[in-house]
Amino acid sequence: MWLFLLFVSIPIIEIALFIQVGGAIGLWPTLAIVIVTAFLGTVLVRAQGLSAINQIKSNLNEFRDPTESLAHGAMILASGLLLLTPGFFTDGVGFALLIPPVRLALFHWIRKRVKVKSFVQTDYRREPARPRDTVIDGEYSEVDDSTPRPTHQPPSGWTRH
Repeated sequence: MWLFLLFVSIPIIEIALFIQVGGAIGLWPTLAIVIVTAFLGTVLVRAQGLSAINQIKSNLNEFRDPTESLAHGAMILASGLLLLTPGFFTDGVGFALLIPPVRLALFHWIRKRVKVKSFVQTDYRREPARPRDTVIDGEYSEVDDSTPRPTHQPPSGWTRH
């Protein structure tokens, strides 16, 4: 039910704000503000988004918990969506999400309500350690270069450099 109220109330708030601002400063300045905030929001979201991606990579490379960085990245993404949506209310919320202390407070508020049971990270770059006495069975056969190859199959490229 609250989601329905959200989808109904936000457009009503936006329309009311457009009417109020447009009546106070006029049509063209109102449209200019909408375009400038979308452009400015795009620039800020791109810069902060790249920073968040680098922080996530750093956390993963150093085997630290990336939860906070991922949450910041998600909030920056949501901010970008809100800033690209025409409207003063959505722009206000979008710009608020670009402020790191606001994101941090929202993250802590959400974290109190979500229980993480475990976090596991595996380093797939490293080969698993094998015991030294492991024997790998295999079969082979020698291939003579003078053996004629079928004309419809080109060489695989695996045997020649």
